Amino acid sequence: MDIKEILSKVDHTLLNQAATWDEIRAICDDGIRYQTASVCIPASYVRQAKDYVGDRLKICTVIGFPNGYSTTAVKCFEAADAVANGADEIDMVINIGWVKDKKYDELLQEIRQIKEACAGRLLKVIIETCLLTDEEKIKMCEIVSASGADYIKTSTGFSTGGATKEDVALFAAHVADHVKIKAAGGISSIQDAEDFINLGASRLGTSRIVKLVKAESVPEGTY
Repeated sequence: MDIKEILSKVDHTLLNQAATWDEIRAICDDGIRYQTASVCIPASYVRQAKDYVGDRLKICTVIGFPNGYSTTAVKCFEAADAVANGADEIDMVINIGWVKDKKYDELLQEIRQIKEACAGRLLKVIIETCLLTDEEKIKMCEIVSASGADYIKTSTGFSTGGATKEDVALFAAHVADHVKIKAAGGISSIQDAEDFINLGASRLGTSRIVKLVKAESVPEGTY
C-alpha cells in the first residue's frame, strides 16, 4: 500500500497530559507536511492550533476523555465549545458503566445529543474495546449505527489495551454501511497500519506512523 494513502488516513495524535504548545505546533507542521487526515489534540489547544493551520489541516479533539463518565450535558458542552473554537472533528468516549448496566437507550440518546452539538462536524464514538465483551462490542456497533455518528473507534489509548485486528474485523462485520471505523492505540508499524486498513479501518489514531516515515528521511518533495 502506498505510504501516502496510509498517511491520508492517519489522525496524527498527541494527547499526553503534559503536551506543550511547541509540541502541538510540531505535530501540526508534520500533519501539513505529510498530509495526514487530521491532528488529534487536547481541547485546550484547538483554537490556537486552528489559528495556526487555517484551512491546511483538519483539527480533531476529544471529549469525555479518557474515562467517558462525564454527564451528557458536560459532553455536549465540550463538543459545542470545541466546535466554537474551530474543531473539525470530535472523538467522544461513551459511558462504559452504562454499557455494563445495559442502559442502551441512554447511550443512544447521549450520542445523538452530542452529534447535534457537533453542528455538522464529524463525530467518532470511542467504545474502549479492551473493557468490553464481544457481545457488548456488537451491541455498541448497533447503537452507533443508529445514532447518526460518523465513526466507531476502538480505544482511547489510555486504558488497558488498544486496537486489535480482531476488534476491527468485528466492527466491519456489525456496523451499518454508513458508519466508518477508526482504529487507535498501539499502532506501532507501517505493517500494522496497512493491516488495519485492509480489515476495514478508514482512520488510524496514532503518533508513530509519521515518526516512522520521518525516520526514513523521505525527501521533502515526496509529499
